[in-house]
Formats: sequence, C-alpha cells, structure tokens
Amino acid sequence: MPTAEPEPAPNTITFDGEPIPARPGQTVGAALTEAGIRSWRETRKNGRPRGLFCGIGVCYDCLLTINGQSNQRACLAPAEDGTSCESGSGEEGLRDGGTDE
Repeated sequence: MPTAEPEPAPNTITFDGEPIPARPGQTVGAALTEAGIRSWRETRKNGRPRGLFCGIGVCYDCLLTINGQSNQRACLAPAEDGTSCESGSGEEGLRDGGTDE
C-alpha cells in the first residue's frame, strides 16, 4: 500500500535568524517543535528552559517575541510566511498575571 509523502512546507518563519519550515495552518509553536526546537526561553528566577507545555494558550511557558511583539504565545500564533521569532529569557516580564518560576 503506498504511503503519502508529506508536502514541502510552503511557509518559512525565522527563529533567532534561522529559517524554519512551517506548514499552512501550523502555529509557531508547532513549527518550532517539528523542527526539533523544544525550548526557546528560560525562566527569570531559576533559568529553567521553557517551550510548549499546554499547547492551547492556557499557560505562559511558550512565550517569545513574534514580529517585534514580546510575550506572545507560540502555541496560538499562526506560522505565516515571513514571521520573525526571537527567543528570550523571560526578562521582559509577563502580562495577564502569568507566573514564571
């Protein structure tokens, strides 16, 4: 039985200046995870790595800077062609009352 080959990713986002392929409909978090990037920031207090955790926008573990806007949830942001993402240390602080241990 033939298996379907995945189609090439038509979108490209950048993460800390490096190109990352992204499929239509993917979030930034999904594209980064699929590319093997599991964490993109560290907590302020203890320097612990953070990336996707809940994947549905409830927690604040996947925050990063997207198109110049800090503290964006990677799990909710669409991975549109040309999206620029930057990792961070959490020094920018959190909004909406999130915690950062």
